[in-house]
Amino acid sequence: QVQLVESGGGLVQPGGSLRLSCAASGRFYNIYAMGWYRQAPGKQRELVAASSSGGSVNYADSVKGRFTMSRDNAKNTVYLQMNSLKPEDTAVYYCNADLRPSWYMERKDYWGQGTQVTVSS
Repeated sequence: QVQLVESGGGLVQPGGSLRLSCAASGRFYNIYAMGWYRQAPGKQRELVAASSSGGSVNYADSVKGRFTMSRDNAKNTVYLQMNSLKPEDTAVYYCNADLRPSWYMERKDYWGQGTQVTVSS
């Protein structure tokens, strides 16, 4: 069973920083991409940052220049460094992995349970 485990969320002051991490564990054949999404109350889930195994990262316009995603393929872990946080960054942040569970199965998306990030004075 594939599992994504997020950590690093919490409460932070505006202008502060947090670093999220997400590790993929369990039995799987290959990971093609990992990324971060977020969902605020009353809003749709949106892309924050995502990368392929090649390392190219796509960021939402709202976080460009403030957030940085990195990936450790050896550890099957992706990180999200969040700087200059704003109240509008408040949301549940979800880890996503596009992976193939087994060699004989097709690739599909897996999601973590989410971690709360609250930016408030």
